[in-house]
Amino acid sequence: MPKLPIDGVENLIAVGSGKGGVGKTTVAVNLAVALRSLGYKVGLLDADVYGPNVPLMMGVNELPYAVDNRIQPIEKYGVKIMSMGFLNPGDKPLIWRGPMLHGVINQFLRQVEWGQLDHLIIDLPPGTGDVQLSLIQTAPLSGAIVVTTPSEVSLEDGRKAVNMFRQVRVPILGIVENMSYLACPHCGRHIDVFSKGGGARTAVLMDVFFLGQLPLDPAVREGGDTGDPVALKDGSDPHSAPFHDLARKTIGRLAEVRSQPGFSLTVED
Repeated sequence: MPKLPIDGVENLIAVGSGKGGVGKTTVAVNLAVALRSLGYKVGLLDADVYGPNVPLMMGVNELPYAVDNRIQPIEKYGVKIMSMGFLNPGDKPLIWRGPMLHGVINQFLRQVEWGQLDHLIIDLPPGTGDVQLSLIQTAPLSGAIVVTTPSEVSLEDGRKAVNMFRQVRVPILGIVENMSYLACPHCGRHIDVFSKGGGARTAVLMDVFFLGQLPLDPAVREGGDTGDPVALKDGSDPHSAPFHDLARKTIGRLAEVRSQPGFSLTVED
């Protein structure tokens, strides 16, 4: 069946990973904020239904409401936000099976009043399960970003995520290596906490674009914990610069993907 575009949304960008704990949501949040700072109209869909951390990381405490049966997203820092965390707040675990997940993902995409957006960033849960497949079956993605760390354990699962997107014919914008190094606060020397260079090597091995390295930065952690994303800072700030660079590279890769023969936002399964 045809996968119809989301009304008013030009690009749907999935941010995924093969495993948890690699900072995928941190990347999605700061990417969305950095794209907004570049002047784009941006939405952020938290599809990580079992661990929805976007409300905390964006500092959102209010709940969405409906107007004429259309859910109104929460707007913060100029980014329109929808999250499973709004429907299941607190520490109560979500125990849902595939059909329920498919329904809520479709609702988030089709029944939220996104308005006119240049980019809708979709934070996927880790792995290659029901939510990813439901999203891919529901709407055509403009591209996917795979987040990994330099460690071999993370890279092994990252390769699975790349292969999943390939199998379902989603263009891969590139691999991001998160927690690449820790800059010593005293001497500035880079400390390779989780090994070194694995993301770039994997990008070459898998023949995908390498979107760059993001450091293991206490300022990024603090911004996520306080709802004040580090990408809100000017692009010249050393803590936010890597995310602004990632945003610019993502825009460049989107342009490359969209220019390829046969690219279409309305595709057949």
